[in-house]
Amino acid sequence: MNKPRFDLVIVGVGGQGTLLASKILGRLAMSAGCQVKVSEVHGMSQRGGSVITHVRVGEQIHAPLVSVGQADFLVSFEAVEAARAASYLKPGGIAITSTQRIAPMSVITGSAEYPSDPFIALGNHPVVKVDALALALEAGNQKAVNLVLLGMLSRYLPFAREAWEQAIALSVPRATLSVNIAAFTKGAAYADGVRQAPGAAIPQ
Repeated sequence: MNKPRFDLVIVGVGGQGTLLASKILGRLAMSAGCQVKVSEVHGMSQRGGSVITHVRVGEQIHAPLVSVGQADFLVSFEAVEAARAASYLKPGGIAITSTQRIAPMSVITGSAEYPSDPFIALGNHPVVKVDALALALEAGNQKAVNLVLLGMLSRYLPFAREAWEQAIALSVPRATLSVNIAAFTKGAAYADGVRQAPGAAIPQ
């Protein structure tokens, strides 16, 4: 039986939990017997700068970074970060992105303007947009945005729900496990609703 294989890029700003998301994915892939390489690039995280993580999963993975135009998935925690990383997606690659907007330093200082519609940069790629912050708050903690987005991603990857929950349990403090599982569940349910909606253009 062939092992799952995919290339994925996670983007956001410092403090949003992108690194925890990549840790969960790494543990999930290893539990399925896959080889996994996770490479993190930290921006000015203390100031809310960009953070990008490359996750490569397969039977044999050599290069640690996802090449431009080769990502199966782009998971973005912030709208303009999705635009910045759009070039990583391969044709038909899926973007899963929060609609949350966090002004970068250039916008705060007045040297640039926040794009009116940052998702234009994603072109013809299938895009699943979600107010992940609202779902995280419904689950009980605004910091659970990362688990909302992983829940959405889970509906496009061939891993069992039990494997996801085990990877989450190994990666978060026990006191926050129930909230994180709740956020994951809300994200998965949201993705199912998007895929089943009439006229949905998102691959099944």
